[in-house]
Amino acid sequence: MGVTSTTRELSSGWTFKRTDEEDGDWKHVQRVPTVVHLDLMDNGLNSLMHSRPAVSQIHFSTATSWTSNVPNDASVYLIFEGLDTFASVRLNKTVILESENMFLSHRVNITRFLTRDAPNELVIDFDSALLRGRALEKEHSEHRFIAHNGESGRVAVRKAQYHWGWDWGPVLMTAGPWRPVRLQICSAHIEDVWIKYDVHQDLEKVTGTVHVHVQGECNRARLSIRLSSGQTVFSQTVDDLASQASFSIDFSLDHPELWYPAGYGQQALYSVTVEVLEGDTTLDDWTRKTGFRRNELVQKEDRHGVSFYFRINNIDVFCGGSCWIPSDNFIPRISPARYRQWLQLMVDGNQIMTRVWGGGIYEEDCFYDTCDELGILVWQDFMFACGSYPAWPALLESVAEEAKQAVHRLRHHPSVILYAGNNEDYQFQEGYNLDYDYSNKNPDSWLKGSFPARYIYEHLLPSIVSGESHGVPYWPGSPFSNGKHSADPKVGDIHQWDVWHGTQEHYQTFDRIGGRFNSEFGMEAFPAMSTIRDFVTNPSELASHSRTLDFHNKADGHARRIALYLADNFPAMTGLESHVYITQLLQSEAITFAYRGWRRQWGDGRRCGGALVWQLNDCWPGTSWAIVDNFLRKKPAFYTISRTMQPLAIGVQRDYSDVTVCHARPSQSSPYALWVTNSLMKDAYAKVELRFVSVATGQDIRAPVVKDGCVLVANGTTEILSGTIANTREEPCVLTARLLVNDKCISRDADWPQPLKYLSFAKRGVLIDASEPGRYKVTVERPTKRLMFDERDGVEPSDNCIDVVPGDPQTIEYKGLETDMRAGVPKYRYLGSDEHQ
Repeated sequence: MGVTSTTRELSSGWTFKRTDEEDGDWKHVQRVPTVVHLDLMDNGLNSLMHSRPAVSQIHFSTATSWTSNVPNDASVYLIFEGLDTFASVRLNKTVILESENMFLSHRVNITRFLTRDAPNELVIDFDSALLRGRALEKEHSEHRFIAHNGESGRVAVRKAQYHWGWDWGPVLMTAGPWRPVRLQICSAHIEDVWIKYDVHQDLEKVTGTVHVHVQGECNRARLSIRLSSGQTVFSQTVDDLASQASFSIDFSLDHPELWYPAGYGQQALYSVTVEVLEGDTTLDDWTRKTGFRRNELVQKEDRHGVSFYFRINNIDVFCGGSCWIPSDNFIPRISPARYRQWLQLMVDGNQIMTRVWGGGIYEEDCFYDTCDELGILVWQDFMFACGSYPAWPALLESVAEEAKQAVHRLRHHPSVILYAGNNEDYQFQEGYNLDYDYSNKNPDSWLKGSFPARYIYEHLLPSIVSGESHGVPYWPGSPFSNGKHSADPKVGDIHQWDVWHGTQEHYQTFDRIGGRFNSEFGMEAFPAMSTIRDFVTNPSELASHSRTLDFHNKADGHARRIALYLADNFPAMTGLESHVYITQLLQSEAITFAYRGWRRQWGDGRRCGGALVWQLNDCWPGTSWAIVDNFLRKKPAFYTISRTMQPLAIGVQRDYSDVTVCHARPSQSSPYALWVTNSLMKDAYAKVELRFVSVATGQDIRAPVVKDGCVLVANGTTEILSGTIANTREEPCVLTARLLVNDKCISRDADWPQPLKYLSFAKRGVLIDASEPGRYKVTVERPTKRLMFDERDGVEPSDNCIDVVPGDPQTIEYKGLETDMRAGVPKYRYLGSDEHQ
């Protein structure tokens, strides 16, 4: 008679110690999953300054009577979802597992190693990944180890690469059972399920097959597919399975509810359940939510080169969003609720794609579950970043198993629409002149050259994705350009770092230096003042260039680069709060020029297929490219993206092609254009207004231009107006545009003469009407640049960091303050104000 599977998590009853500790005492572990830094802090020890976890051996131990009621015909398994990183597992002093890859999970049959009538002792010994990486570099000296960010030994270790430190995060070499440890008792269990399906071209039918692999004996199986309402839409039972370890069940759904990205339709999810039985007894079951959708990466030759954009359910989708890094240095500390808060921010900010960056981790299940629920598309990198990786046979075997497990775990998620081989490793091939002949298609020969990782990116990983997944394309790297230079703007995706890094171009050029898909770009900014006060505990260090603030910015040359862009564009400001504000304004302005221009190009033959800012989040409190800091406090750039990614968004901009050569002499004239982008699937009808408002006086220097009944083409860009500003004859003015539907303004944009430092922002005449709780009406006498209210925890403003012009008051609503009569006006400032009001 079979035994119904039972599983429990071994989360408590653990202790740990370090071998280099003098007393050698075992200390309490508060919870598993964990890493040693968390345990040190839980025990009142400073894990960063007074311990040596990076070069220590760490031991975790637990002893318990797991097996007192195990039936004789059952098997007992230990399941390790993730061990960080070099781990040897002993059960009752017998080694049952050796692991050298943080990204692997393991299932170990421990039945014959158990003591049934006494406690079983489980010990996990973790070696130093830092020291093992150095040793592997010496051992495999036939390979060339190259890495930026952290030391070169990291490329030999299958561990989250950012643990060696990155240009936005600290060096924190973790170790421990970083994902759950579970005990399973069963006579049969479901090893793997693959829901392989096709959505027909007309979207009216889904046909597919559920492939199931079982370990152990069962004689029946049952498949059921249910809507989120609980309604069963498909059910089938299969008998006579006694001799089969694998079986398949075909299914078909008519008129399916499909899964769409946010803003394009509903996020319909089905529950798929597989049960294996003996007679009427369920031995084990497997349930996942999934969604059905068509997915295509469109790459076709056109007048701009070769396209690169995504088509979901026959809809071309402009993928505006942001890149994702691990949101904590200590991953077990990130709760599902915290993941949801981060991802909800994306949807709230009109972002629909995130890129899981290749120097972090294959994210937690709850991350992808939440993306499925919210309609966030996921570009998934494999875990290789900023280096030239070796490829000896044992390492290739480990990478292959890692990739298979990752794809198996993610393949039921409709949100995952692309796998990419690495982050920026082809740039290393170019920068270090490593062997690469795109015409050479012999994978074995690649292993003999100076760029052996090509074998991983162009042979191993694509074969696994094509064989183990379905409906998700593979791309060799990010960036990658099909054999051309990785910065080629006409093909593939690019990382546009010639603003900030590289040639340090003016950010006003972003729209001209983009590619077919801009998968990285950005500008640094300080976090919120409240965040700074949290980590700067010494008042004397509350200065813009203090040691503490510099320590919390890991970007090489950050002080010089921020200073360069500030000096180029903004009037000088003194004091920490002013410096924080002006760096955030800098980031916001740079992101404006990027998103505004690239989204406009969506309507130009899909010239630009998407823009993913580097980066959404932070792993610790510091200064970085993040648009939301580690405490989930939004920087102004967050609101910039939200405005430019509205379903209907107006844009206006002068031509700044001469910004690099003007040398403080204004050009004779500047052409300008006004357009509207529309991501809706139908044409829209609206009124467009354009005003020319004097920066100095707030008066219109020309008659406004009004166009009513504008037809805004579906899923594209409509060019509305164009003209010329006579810079030498007309006083400096703001081009301020509004988009009105049914006489209600739904989108605004403003274009200011560049650079802003040449303008006077004195006496703006700002008034804030707070007569209604939670509503702040802003009026001005003269054009006001980036008026920003302080962010408040737990309170959600409808907008922030806004440009305001006379005659067009704006109201910001605060969720959470609607009934608070004592709230008053939050602190605010704008460009030119000396201090907070």
